[in-house]
Amino acid sequence: MTRPKHWQDAVNVVLGAWLVLSPWALRFQADTPALANAMILGFALLAVALGAVVAPHEWEEWVEGAIGLWLIASPWLLGFSSAPTTMRNAVLSGAAIVALALWTLATDKDFSLGRQKQVADRAP
Repeated sequence: MTRPKHWQDAVNVVLGAWLVLSPWALRFQADTPALANAMILGFALLAVALGAVVAPHEWEEWVEGAIGLWLIASPWLLGFSSAPTTMRNAVLSGAAIVALALWTLATDKDFSLGRQKQVADRAP
């Protein structure tokens, strides 16, 4: 088996699995909006991150970033911000996903942000 191009995608696979399992681990499975949010986004993140491990494309990182941004905003948009554990889980998981996606985009020379960084590094 070949090594993944970006270790960040493997971490996002783990975060996707965490999101799927977190309603039971953190005991918020009775909160339907939070449960559905975690399950849907967890499975979506798993699918995109696994795809990125197998065949990395720039769009996968942008989708991962969008998932992370939605997670950060979702406690307020879906009405579970008053549940501190559930809210922190969504916000912290989302922040980690966004950070990993941006890190990958910024450091991979084959992706647009990475190319921009390389050009800036070579400028006088």
